[in-house]
Amino acid sequence: MRRLAARGAAGDAGEAAAPAADRTDCARGRGRSPWRLIDLCAIWDSGVVLPAADWKGPSSGVAGRRLNKAEVLSSVQKAQFQRLEAARLRGPGSRERGPVLRMAGQQPPPGVLAALLLCLLSLGGAIEIPMDPSIQNELSQPPTITKQSVKDHIVDPRDNILIECEAKGNPAPSFHWTRNSRFFNIAKDPRVSMRRRSGTLVIDFRSGGRPEEYEGEYQCFARNKFGTALSNRIRLQVSKSPLWPKENLDPVVVQEGAPLTLQCNPPPGLPSPVIFWMSSSMEPITQDKRVSQGHNGDLYFSSVMLPDMQTDYSCNARFHFTHTIQQKNAFTLKVLTNHPYNDSSLRNHPDMYSARGVAERTPSFMYPQGTASSQMVLRGMDLLLECIASGVPTPDIAWYKKGGDLPSDKAKFENFNKALRITNVSEEDSGEYFCLASNKMGSIRHTISVRVKAAPYWLDEPKNLILAPGEDGRLVCRASGNPKPTVQWMVNGEPLQSAPPNPNREVAGDTIIFRDTQISSRAVYQCNTSNEHGYLLANAFVSVLDVPPRMLSPRNQLIRVILYNRTRLDCPFFGSPIPTLRWFKNGQGSNLDGGNYHVYENGSLEIKMTRKEDQGIYTCVATNILGKAENQVHLEVKDPTRIYRMPEDQVAKRGTTVQLECRVKHDPSLKLTVSWLKDDEPLYVGNRMKKEDESLTIFGVAERDQGSYTCIASTELDQDLAKAYLTVLADQATPTNRLAALPKGRPDRPRDLELTDLAERSVRLTWIPGDDNNSPITDYVVQFEEDQFQPGVWHDHSKFPGSVNSAILHLSPYVNYQFRVIAVNEVGSSHPSLPSERYRTSGAPPESNPADVKGEGTRKNNMEITWTPMNATSAFGPNLRYIVKWRRRETREAWSNVTVWGSRHVVGQTPVYVPYEIRVQAENDFGKGPEPDTVIGYSGEDSYTNNQADIATQGWFIGLMCAIALLVLILLIVCFIKRSRGGKYPVREKKDVPLGPEDPKEEDGSFDYSDEDNKPLQGSQTSLDGTIKQQESDDSLVDYGEGGEGQFNEDGSFIGQYTVKKDKEETEGNESSEATSPVNAIYSLA
Repeated sequence: MRRLAARGAAGDAGEAAAPAADRTDCARGRGRSPWRLIDLCAIWDSGVVLPAADWKGPSSGVAGRRLNKAEVLSSVQKAQFQRLEAARLRGPGSRERGPVLRMAGQQPPPGVLAALLLCLLSLGGAIEIPMDPSIQNELSQPPTITKQSVKDHIVDPRDNILIECEAKGNPAPSFHWTRNSRFFNIAKDPRVSMRRRSGTLVIDFRSGGRPEEYEGEYQCFARNKFGTALSNRIRLQVSKSPLWPKENLDPVVVQEGAPLTLQCNPPPGLPSPVIFWMSSSMEPITQDKRVSQGHNGDLYFSSVMLPDMQTDYSCNARFHFTHTIQQKNAFTLKVLTNHPYNDSSLRNHPDMYSARGVAERTPSFMYPQGTASSQMVLRGMDLLLECIASGVPTPDIAWYKKGGDLPSDKAKFENFNKALRITNVSEEDSGEYFCLASNKMGSIRHTISVRVKAAPYWLDEPKNLILAPGEDGRLVCRASGNPKPTVQWMVNGEPLQSAPPNPNREVAGDTIIFRDTQISSRAVYQCNTSNEHGYLLANAFVSVLDVPPRMLSPRNQLIRVILYNRTRLDCPFFGSPIPTLRWFKNGQGSNLDGGNYHVYENGSLEIKMTRKEDQGIYTCVATNILGKAENQVHLEVKDPTRIYRMPEDQVAKRGTTVQLECRVKHDPSLKLTVSWLKDDEPLYVGNRMKKEDESLTIFGVAERDQGSYTCIASTELDQDLAKAYLTVLADQATPTNRLAALPKGRPDRPRDLELTDLAERSVRLTWIPGDDNNSPITDYVVQFEEDQFQPGVWHDHSKFPGSVNSAILHLSPYVNYQFRVIAVNEVGSSHPSLPSERYRTSGAPPESNPADVKGEGTRKNNMEITWTPMNATSAFGPNLRYIVKWRRRETREAWSNVTVWGSRHVVGQTPVYVPYEIRVQAENDFGKGPEPDTVIGYSGEDSYTNNQADIATQGWFIGLMCAIALLVLILLIVCFIKRSRGGKYPVREKKDVPLGPEDPKEEDGSFDYSDEDNKPLQGSQTSLDGTIKQQESDDSLVDYGEGGEGQFNEDGSFIGQYTVKKDKEETEGNESSEATSPVNAIYSLA
């Protein structure tokens, strides 16, 4: 179907595309069902045609063009619809028409209306005659002009005159000429002759004569028995280069600072001469912003300065054909000045004009005059706008277009911005332009209104029309211009109005429609379209051929192609009517088109990527109503040539032996040639070298052997190459490795990736390593990208040692893979290689299911089932989806299920906090994945408080809380015991660490409040929660003593009980209870 659309079978308004076997169109009406034309193209005044029962849609060969919705039929063309019913195809014998159903009073469906429009527009479809000499020489053809002189033909009077006219046809045409619209009798003029087998005129002046006598308008006629073709009307003119009239020129007197124009006024020449100014001594005149030549040839001085009188000025005209230069008498200037000439005052003063006493002036235009002008230019020509202004200082010129910008791609400034040139003018360039001349004294502008006119130019030039007998066709001659050109039709050089009437021909404005053409309809038609700016003349012949299909290429061609390459099998053919071409493989199967195959309009079959299974015999069959022809092409698919063991960089000492390997894998049926280059030049293998099939050996290495060596392995179909560098060390050199002395860098990217050994789940990837940049490659990382789930994102696939350049890659089903390779050395990673070609594996059912399946409630009456979606390499097929099943745990109720394309599903109306069994299974268009595991999930709870209460009822939670409580209790008891233990503080030896100034101290000791093994920082105490508290806020002597009446020894040590207010009995009672107290028991354990 793609091929048909590409060949213009289907239009923009709903046309159907026919099978390739029915390649024809309504204009030709020929094919396997030759009368389908009547069913499609018949039209009634108040109805619409419906196709006959055996109609299969418009054919694939409708003139190779699509219907353009913007194309509007002329009123005359629309009228043809109503006449086609009475002008159906006619021919010899009785022709049966298929049944046609009329439906009056209904609007035609869009598809049928488009087909009807396509029918009329496709009448111009024609057969192309191939350039094959056997066909050209065999078929009868009307004349065709192949070469002619230009319309305005200017010749050099010193040479003979040639007016060219050549044509082809079968039989060969004869020629005659007209001059000034009258027959030109060549035989009566001895100076005029016509070249043999050509219509080219030769006018010889060697025996005298004046070329001017032959000026005029010539036209060539080429004629054979099938028609007459015409050349353009050729206007012959003789080049002229007249002399300048003699004149005496007085000196030009001008005030310094005033403007000046030196007029050239060259004599009229043909063509116009090239103007330039020089001195009488042939020195060029220096031009700048102040002094320049205008387009008309005059020399303009924006302001004259005293140095301008140091030379004279001569206008020169160079004529193209005669290669002569005519020089006008020179102008001399006399400059009046207020100051004598002074170098320093003129050249060194910052203001030259004030130094010369020249008054400053506002700009004024020297050309064109006034504030506005107009200019007309023809389409396709160059538009040149010019503004030259005077003023002191010299004005600057700027250009603008009103209502828009200058066309930057076509506009350029010339002559120091005094001229604006717009090339290849089109209608969009019309409008108003203005130039602005400004200096520090002011500015002025000049507006130029530009009108773009156009000589006729082709919109649809008539083409030769070759038809089969009984076919319809049309010639179209459409041109545009400004003003709109008129169209005149001629046949065989005569006005169509005066030609004999032809009932099979009808003129509809710029179109001639032919119906039921026969052999007698052959002729050459001329279309002449003209307006006041020029004309166009085109020849187009109508030829009627009845030729059975023919093959134009040699039979049984052998085509050999490298595996996975693109190839084309050619099958040039010819026939009238145009044959239908089909391709078959190995003499069986359906027509080849689509997928890996593509059939071109010329019959060539393209195989986009050849595989081993594409090898075989291909048959092309061309068919029309007169017969059929076929040809065969043998296709052989060969393995590629690859260097699998490449030469490596080597460092060798002088006098040693070096071997460079180059092992090649190639197709055994192809002849392999291995050659070597040194420094990219062919290597001369002398007596110190030995070249073998897989290596190059160099004996007695010398310094001159140092350089790059390239191995080239080639067959008649392809080649591969690899390069290595040989470094030769002198005897005293100590490095053993060239790489150690060279800077190291990241490796170059691998290249020439190739996929071979294609299988359902694997492929072999081969690559050519890049330069390691003096650091051996340690690894290759193969990455892949797929275009379905994450297009453009590359993933690591596998990693291989740096010693390999080919690997088997294991693949997943239904992934459109593309690979690239990254080389790694100790410096870093290379840039990724260019991607390989794509390879899509075949599909299969999934082999796994999604992971992380969970069921959790988000509300008290639902359960949300979620999972991690599968990626491209685990989908295994198109349309990946998930079958989600669930049911309440420990029940026998049926599974509920739903198919989901996302990664979550919410089950509604569930009981509060109930366990569910959940299963999620992957499925694609190839089938279901394995049976999934069952996961337990829970529906939603009543509230977060209930959730905490439910957790509190769990056994593990209760145990944890009890353990924590017991631990806290033990810690509290230990702290309490330590705080209340002992009744007396021990007195110990004086510490090494000095006490603070506020602490009481003696020579022989000090006190502290803590146990020696758990001593806090001096001046602080550690609390249970690990924070440090100031000693003054806790455990002070006042607290312990309830009033602070404790007793101290003379050395400052504390004696007695903690408090003096407690009686001795209480104290003794406490002391006596230590042995049996549980607290003391715990303390004793501590």
